Amino acid sequence: MSSSKTPQLKFFVLLILLAGAGFYAVKHPPSLGLDLKGGTRLTLEAIPNAQVKDITPRVMDSLQLVIEQRVNKFGVSEAIVQKSGESRLLVEIPGIKDPEEAKNQLGKVGLLEFKRKKNGTWANTDVTGRDLKVARLDQDPMGGWMIGFELTGEGARKFATLTADMATQKEPLAVFFDGQLVSSPSVQDAILSGSGQITGDFSKDEAKTIVDTLNAGALPVNVEVVEESTVGALLGENSLSQSLKAGIAGLLAVLVFMIGYYRKLGLVANVGLVAYTLLSYVALMLVGVTFTLAGIAGFILSIGMAVDANILIFERTKEELAQGKAFKKALSLGFDRALPSILDSNITTLITCAVLWGLGTGSVKGFAVTLALGVAMSMFTALTVTRTILELALGAETRSRMTFSKG
Repeated sequence: MSSSKTPQLKFFVLLILLAGAGFYAVKHPPSLGLDLKGGTRLTLEAIPNAQVKDITPRVMDSLQLVIEQRVNKFGVSEAIVQKSGESRLLVEIPGIKDPEEAKNQLGKVGLLEFKRKKNGTWANTDVTGRDLKVARLDQDPMGGWMIGFELTGEGARKFATLTADMATQKEPLAVFFDGQLVSSPSVQDAILSGSGQITGDFSKDEAKTIVDTLNAGALPVNVEVVEESTVGALLGENSLSQSLKAGIAGLLAVLVFMIGYYRKLGLVANVGLVAYTLLSYVALMLVGVTFTLAGIAGFILSIGMAVDANILIFERTKEELAQGKAFKKALSLGFDRALPSILDSNITTLITCAVLWGLGTGSVKGFAVTLALGVAMSMFTALTVTRTILELALGAETRSRMTFSKG
């Protein structure tokens, strides 16, 4: 393929990429964070118990995993669960309508115990919630709600041994959930299948809460809600509206400046900037970023940094033209000599983003992620989109003389 056809091919590929990105952006609305959508923010503190005396990083990792699984039961994919200090978790649940429900479900220990009578009191057996494989919501023939369960292979073996021993005396098998007796049926026969049902006077919501809690797993330690706040949906909508206005105003200001100072080349840079904005937005959605006020601020800041890359390229090209080089050669040298400066600037920003991500919490992490992705995308668009458009627009060297100066 001739070199004259290369810019046209690159431009065609870019058009397909931008069209696909635009279609995706229209079909997939962004996930909004707590400060934009409204919802509940809880701070949970880990409390040692009889089994766990010290709150270690490993305990916090386990606690975070269980809390994340429980939060997902609300159907809120953009919820945030992250560590805050040595013994606390920050939980943000956008759009949740009942904060008390969230507190109750997240705070339950989720401990399932099977007990039998010894000397007139309920005593623990070898079978516990750790042997649970899955729990499910069931109904009896009369329409009442029950909790079905299935044990692991080892759990089924232990349960069969236990129930076989209890069946000889027709003993009751008590089921405790978080220390509360929920059922105590008599064991008539050995249960060999490793599955069963927990009956009781459950409402559907009560049974579902227990099922969800059991499936998420028991908390390794007790937790206490030490802070709680609610963000109203109206406040979130106002914040989103103001953020969008600020973002659009900032983008327009940059577009006007580039055209006013660089004229035709500024117009080319603006096309690249619009492409950058679209591609960055789609990239953020593809990696599952939740948009918050701080995240939007990072995104807007990255737009300015995308312009910096174009300015560096144009100024380096301008220096080459001043030495009498043809524009095609000057453009190539301008891109090559601007690249080290662009890389140095963006790498230092990425290092800052990494520090913010590692040490920050909540909105600080969101700011770091959006800024880092924006910086990476700005390098891509400056070195591909802008260059491809320039090569296509300029064509041969004889038609490529364009002024960089004002006017």
